Amino acid sequence: MSYTALYRKFRPKGFDEVKGQDSVVTVLKNQIKHEKIGHAYMFSGTRGTGKTSVAKIFAKAVNCENTKDGSPCGVCETCKKIGEGRTLDVIEIDAATNNGVDNMREVIEEVKYSPTDTKYKVYIIDEVHMLSSGAFNALLKTLEEPPEYAIFILATTEPHKVLPTIKSRCQKYDFRRISVDTISDRLKELMDKEGNTYEEEALKFIARKGDGSMRDALSLLDQCLAFSFDEKLTYDKVLNVLGSVDTDLFNRLYIAIKRGDVTTCMDVAEEISMNGIDIGQFALDFTWYFRNLLLLRVSKVAADRIEISTDKLAELKEVAKIGEENDLYRYIRIFSKLSADIKYSTSKRAELEIALIKLCRPEMEEDRESLIARINKLEEIIESGEFTGIKKTELPSEKEEEEEEVKAPEVKALPDDIKKIASSFGSIINAKEVKQPLRTVLYNARPYYSENGNLLVLAVSEAFDKEWLDKEESIELVKKIIFEKVGVNVEVKAKFEKEAKQGGDVRMTGFDKVAAGLLTYED
Repeated sequence: MSYTALYRKFRPKGFDEVKGQDSVVTVLKNQIKHEKIGHAYMFSGTRGTGKTSVAKIFAKAVNCENTKDGSPCGVCETCKKIGEGRTLDVIEIDAATNNGVDNMREVIEEVKYSPTDTKYKVYIIDEVHMLSSGAFNALLKTLEEPPEYAIFILATTEPHKVLPTIKSRCQKYDFRRISVDTISDRLKELMDKEGNTYEEEALKFIARKGDGSMRDALSLLDQCLAFSFDEKLTYDKVLNVLGSVDTDLFNRLYIAIKRGDVTTCMDVAEEISMNGIDIGQFALDFTWYFRNLLLLRVSKVAADRIEISTDKLAELKEVAKIGEENDLYRYIRIFSKLSADIKYSTSKRAELEIALIKLCRPEMEEDRESLIARINKLEEIIESGEFTGIKKTELPSEKEEEEEEVKAPEVKALPDDIKKIASSFGSIINAKEVKQPLRTVLYNARPYYSENGNLLVLAVSEAFDKEWLDKEESIELVKKIIFEKVGVNVEVKAKFEKEAKQGGDVRMTGFDKVAAGLLTYED
């Protein structure tokens, strides 16, 4: 037997199996129970939300010999015939290919004949918005006054393209986008039935990528299972198969943007390109990432509207503390424009790189948000003490250059405790307790040692980094991890690079030298 796709294998056979459309299902069941069945229905909503499936279930229910609470029994001969497609009284028409006047005239002629082996003759017209104007007009009279045994169900993803005269003759039901939790629960249920092992985070991610469509989510799950056949379905495998970007990369990129670090942004663009990630999808996902950050900044209840795992949400809340709302408005505007332009671009990577540079360099634009961003940047520089006024810059004389060359970096023995910390600094930064943006800030920090006491100085050049390291919880976390990793109690302090130099702190220039017991003064 050939393989059956999951969305076909697990297509709902009864109203109880329909997920995420409770209001629609309730109304239809009540109509069947009280025998108040209409002659024309319109089911509208995004793809994969269950319109055609509900139409087929409804066709069975109105003809079922033994309904149960408005649902088809599924075991009577009529239900079996309809389910297996063995009856001529349930007619499915694809309006995408049968959209002409002649096609509708055939329907009008057929509807005159009574059903052969069922109570009702049901016409399911899928993608009804694809019908031509002539076909709509041909259907109009029949739809208004059909025979008492005829039921029309029109399904569409674009109800605005359906003639108002058609819509006015139908009972209209809107199929909502299905929530991530509902899709995720359904995927878990099906995975358990199939006997597959999985990580819940992996299914949650697939559910989000389904974008409100159960069918799309099932198709993506099929794709991922083919990659990890007879193996546990993990989050990393799903990311690999779908060519998607983890939230960690978004966090890293956002922090680089806030620091104005164009080099890191270009590295990320290279990584995206080399990993075969669709740039258009990346632009869309990154826009939603900015949207989530903005919601977390402006609303206390926004977390309920962000469909993401608990761990990732906690990290996102920390990252959301960075920056201003105006910056996020500007980022969303730039990347929304990128998403629109990139569809027709012949150089998508170049478009992405230009957009990232714009995010890092607000001076490239003259809109209100960019001007505010430039003002905020200047205020940060002034507050940090890096700006002391305008001074005349003079080129050093040859004599001064020679004197500077004579001053070789002073090499000193490194105290044992600091040596231990330095040799393990990489594992300290990568400890699982260190979340974004603190991890990136620590990567960017330059370690110094104060000879005046047992003090590890983390020197930074950006006000953003200094602000984050100055937090009591950041310092305490670093001290805690140092003690756990190395067994050394040491004081930790954040300073600007200039402040560290002027204070006589000693720069540790390379962990290879540090581990050997050497350190040097910064030039």
